[in-house]
Amino acid sequence: MARIAGVNIPTQKRVVIALQYIHGIGGHYAKEICDKVGIGAERRVAELTDAEVLQIREAIDRDYTVEGDLRRETATNIKRLMDLGCYRGLRHRRGLPVRGQRTHTNARTRKGPAKPIAGKKQATKK
Repeated sequence: MARIAGVNIPTQKRVVIALQYIHGIGGHYAKEICDKVGIGAERRVAELTDAEVLQIREAIDRDYTVEGDLRRETATNIKRLMDLGCYRGLRHRRGLPVRGQRTHTNARTRKGPAKPIAGKKQATKK
């Protein structure tokens, strides 16, 4: 099992797919890395030599922000918004959607499970 950027990469998958297990590398960056290093699209991780794995590791370290550094940077940016007290920071602080989505209905992912309110249901008339 190859270890790149502190992540164990699955050996039976194609290199382009396996690189996406690293936080901060998606499909586009994975293809870009393979092109830079000169690895074919159909190659599997198990077929890579130690030199090729080292080249991939160096390319990622040199050109991309991934894993812990990326998570730290994102957390710092959110903390900055919260400290400023701007609208986006307040939304983060309250655990509500940040990018203008509706909250009257939906938004259950950010708000969590629905909390019942006593006396909310209307009594039915006969």
